[in-house]
Amino acid sequence: MSDSLFRLSRRGFAAGLALLALGRNARAQGFAGLGRDAGEFAKVEPGRALTFPLDHGAHPEFRIEWWYLTANLQDAAGKAYGVQWTLFRQAMRPGEQPEGWANQQIWMAHAALTSADTHRTAERFARGGVGQAGVTATPFRAWIDNWQMQGGEAMAPATLSPLDVAASGADFSYALRLTAERPLVLQGDSGYSKKSERGQASYYYSQPYFAASGSVTLDGKAVEVKGQAWMDREWSSQPLASDQTGWDWFSLHLETGDKVMLFRLRQSDGANYFAGNWIGTDGKSVQLAPDAIAITPTATTQIGQRQLPTAWRIAIAPRRLAIDTTPLNPQSWMGTSFPYWEGPIAIRGSHAGVGYLEMTGY
Repeated sequence: MSDSLFRLSRRGFAAGLALLALGRNARAQGFAGLGRDAGEFAKVEPGRALTFPLDHGAHPEFRIEWWYLTANLQDAAGKAYGVQWTLFRQAMRPGEQPEGWANQQIWMAHAALTSADTHRTAERFARGGVGQAGVTATPFRAWIDNWQMQGGEAMAPATLSPLDVAASGADFSYALRLTAERPLVLQGDSGYSKKSERGQASYYYSQPYFAASGSVTLDGKAVEVKGQAWMDREWSSQPLASDQTGWDWFSLHLETGDKVMLFRLRQSDGANYFAGNWIGTDGKSVQLAPDAIAITPTATTQIGQRQLPTAWRIAIAPRRLAIDTTPLNPQSWMGTSFPYWEGPIAIRGSHAGVGYLEMTGY
């Protein structure tokens, strides 16, 4: 893209940027009116069967959508790293989308590389309809500029594997190969994930079984790494209620082989909405009862003018889980256009392991 076109594209986004605070991103009520009525956009209804490879692709009839990868990695010396690769799509209006600059799909992407002593981030924007960003289901490819998440002819739709993922910023980059032998996992109730008792919901599935290998580069120095990765896929038109102000979201890889997804949605009246799924070693995803989940902050970190809860205690009594989580880097602040906290965590207590924490709305 020429410099003049790039400047034009960024100017063209100026009005829309006031609305952006994508999906599982900060300023939870800002992006696409997440707390407003779905209007003429498609609505999330229980009972819809998710199908693959079709649902790996974009759903432009819905207001918002994301492809969200996190990875807990180590080098040969045991040094820990975290990687994030995220692509978001927003429809600015419902209905058929024209090609070219009249297209009303907006794309935003975030990449991050985290270690104990640094947290690097980068951000990209694109308009739909001009080939700069998008997602195709067959063959699977998600991209924005030269940031890529793609399969090939060998990719199995049931596992979303293998995938190659790459992104770069001014002072970091990474390139990973992701493989999984187990099938995708449906979150919530068979892929229908409630976000309140008032009808807000998303379609949601994950691939929590990725094995990751490849390299990360910091300040020109490349290091070989390997570890575990987790990909989340969600789409919706109204995933939050109007009084919900943000969320605390966990993806956990337990050393037992179990996987756990949990979230706490905070409300302006001080109440919280809890949800999660326990994914057993047999691959079966079981929805957790909200009253079985206890998520409590235990320590905070000052980041600029914000005080964020970066250490947590989590209990799921029916599963005999009682753990404490600590961040690899408490300063894992995504200082992007719509800022939030996202970073790798370590798990200690009744179970050990690693995972990722995301916090928005603080």
